[in-house]
Amino acid sequence: MVFLSWNRPSPQEQKACIEKSGAFNYDSKYRGTTAKQLSSLQEDGELSKDGFLSNHARILVGSGLETYEKGKSALQSWRHFGFNWTFVDPKTPIQSGEKFCVCVKEFFPWLMMPLQMVYVNENRNTKNAVASFSFGSGTLQGHLLAGEERFAIELDENNRVWYEIFSFSKPAHFLSLIGYPYVLAKQKYFAHQSANAVRKHLSS
Repeated sequence: MVFLSWNRPSPQEQKACIEKSGAFNYDSKYRGTTAKQLSSLQEDGELSKDGFLSNHARILVGSGLETYEKGKSALQSWRHFGFNWTFVDPKTPIQSGEKFCVCVKEFFPWLMMPLQMVYVNENRNTKNAVASFSFGSGTLQGHLLAGEERFAIELDENNRVWYEIFSFSKPAHFLSLIGYPYVLAKQKYFAHQSANAVRKHLSS
């Protein structure tokens, strides 16, 4: 099952995709895994044993609490997906359990790939002025990949603001299986473009 559209997917098409998508397409034991510390996951090695590959990018995007709050707003309004080749409906609420589509233009057709938010986390320590906001989404049936992805914005103890993407995935369809090297390259390209989009929002 693959969800395609020859034109930019309408809200109605995205809704139909979500309604037909079904449940998560990856093992429940990995649900919420992207919320864990990256170092502990690397030490554990269970993801790689089950055939998952990880993608991680952490980019410095500015400094100060105001920049952090603006970065948080960027994630909440899906500015990190604001491209002509991929988007998420910016009205999609950031809340656990919410289903949505990532729409991606691949050559001629558009792909609609259904996901569901697994968690939303926000932490703030007023004592040392550290704060973070993140959310993780898992793939549903009908997605070309199986796995989970986290987006985060963080204000560290040195007043620096970081934008972070972490995901693990493996092919869930023969199309992604035969084109997986391309998929991995596209993930890295997205991380670069997404960081630029966040920076652009912060400087506006």
